[in-house]
Amino acid sequence: MLVRVRSKEGTHRIEVSAADDIIVLKNKIAQELKITDPSTITISDQPNAGATPMDSLSGKTLGELNVKHGDLLYIGFAEAAAQPQAAKPSSKVVQDAVDDYLDTQDGLIKRPKDQKFCKHAANGMCDYCMPVEPFDPAYLEEHKIKSMSFHAYLKKLGAHDKKHGTSYIALPSLEEPSYKVKTNCSSGHPPWPASICTKCQPSAITLQRQTFRLVDHVEFSSASIIDNFINFWRSSGLQRFGYMYGRYEPYPEVPLGIKAVVEAIYEPPQEGDSEGLMLDDPIEGEKRADEMAVACGLQRVGMIYTDLTDDGSGQGTVLCKRHIDSYFFTSQECQFAAVMQNKHPNATKYSSTGTFGSKFVTCVISGNLEGNIDVSSYQVSNTCVGMVDADIVEPSVEPGIMRVKEPTSDRYIPDVFFKYKNEYNLVVQKDAKPSFPVEYLLVNVTHGFPVKASPMFKSLKDFPIENRVGALVQDAGSLYRYIESGKLVDLASDFHFLMFVRSMGILNDNDEMTLLVRIALTHQEEDANKLAQTPGWQTLLTVLKESAGSSRGGQGSSSSGGRAGGSSNASATAPWTCDHCTFLNTHGDENCEMCGLPMR
Repeated sequence: MLVRVRSKEGTHRIEVSAADDIIVLKNKIAQELKITDPSTITISDQPNAGATPMDSLSGKTLGELNVKHGDLLYIGFAEAAAQPQAAKPSSKVVQDAVDDYLDTQDGLIKRPKDQKFCKHAANGMCDYCMPVEPFDPAYLEEHKIKSMSFHAYLKKLGAHDKKHGTSYIALPSLEEPSYKVKTNCSSGHPPWPASICTKCQPSAITLQRQTFRLVDHVEFSSASIIDNFINFWRSSGLQRFGYMYGRYEPYPEVPLGIKAVVEAIYEPPQEGDSEGLMLDDPIEGEKRADEMAVACGLQRVGMIYTDLTDDGSGQGTVLCKRHIDSYFFTSQECQFAAVMQNKHPNATKYSSTGTFGSKFVTCVISGNLEGNIDVSSYQVSNTCVGMVDADIVEPSVEPGIMRVKEPTSDRYIPDVFFKYKNEYNLVVQKDAKPSFPVEYLLVNVTHGFPVKASPMFKSLKDFPIENRVGALVQDAGSLYRYIESGKLVDLASDFHFLMFVRSMGILNDNDEMTLLVRIALTHQEEDANKLAQTPGWQTLLTVLKESAGSSRGGQGSSSSGGRAGGSSNASATAPWTCDHCTFLNTHGDENCEMCGLPMR
């Protein structure tokens, strides 16, 4: 027979027999509703009547209890107590060093004694001079800080608990927005797209400006980093893309702020154009860049690309494409930034998942209103990342407009709204379908240069930058000329030089490459002398000398009009660098040993 069971989870049908013990019914109810503690289940034949624990009826059959086919029973049970995951932050989550440091700071903003309103003694304090919290709206507005810092946001979440004497660490768990349909719904219906209910469907989305940001400032350690990056556009007219590597440090200009200090830019394989660019498969190159950055104590902090067009005046000025009457950040860039931020989550111990948001920033080099080249820095909100991850939005033809996708049988699109001030200066809510402005998804980040530059890589000579077609290329010849142009203790301090030397695979990673990195960072003469005596470095110099000698010998033989057997053999076995993967081949084959592509 079928017995209907109604609870706060809905109505379910349980198949039992009249001869079954009531414990059988209890076990089936616990299994159907996924009740963790079946001993708490109570039963009644009336919705609000006194319930009886099912365990107290053990030994009685359903027939003895007068339970018949089609009866409706009302049950109750105790849910498992939610564990306060954020009350004791997980020690397994490895945060950035700057987050660990800011966790120890109170962030209070000290104010001097007000000569007009303060009437107390020098050692006293009143409402006019007492320190204010780092999220104080008046302070942020006075200093033109658009968004509070992430750690100030954490302080704000814990402000109420702090007033009751609890610790700042006892915060509610941070949760990133998720707009996907839940597949493990407990209501008992088939999973989406076969069925959906109010428990598993995502809630409506109301777009609004994100009040906090995880990175408050982008600092380029040296102006030459930007100049070297723009030089490719200056010489070719093609746009350029790169990943920024650096570190995160406290930013004192914003209460409990964080800044990303950029030390180097890695340019992955790409096909540039005057109006845009297309990235090639960058997995291998990115992996090498990430490994070298870790060896130097750096990490990937963001991406940067150019959007420059010469205005034709011949004065070195460029067109201003991004302004208040057009757009500042396109919908396509918003989607790309959301994908990259989702790939680089921010580790934090205040989230149940161990991550919340992202410190990954996006920098755009374009023209300003005066026609000069300027840098703009952005992040997209957590809402934008969640909407892109759930496949809710897509870029539109209009650069400053984001489009909401149409629902399909496999794609659920929740209601999306945004608020704005109308012509009567009233805040009204509007349906975001079919499109809405991208400004609701942006988080502005400031940028600048240090007053006194002290970059990590201080080489006065620039080694050729990777993957630049038509410019100086990275090969054995350019490496040999670079090494011969000065002292190693000065030349080693170049990120691109370190990457290329490591990609050749001659130096040992554990000893010799580690020593070369230490020379680049500390500039110690004795380390350079020690490296010069290592077998790997001597092998590298020998290979480079033979390569340079073979190249000169082959050129001389060709110019004399004859081809000797020894000269031809030397030319055939000379090391060469693959144009596709930059691997140095030391064998005589015409195909690359690493990627298998032919020598060009």
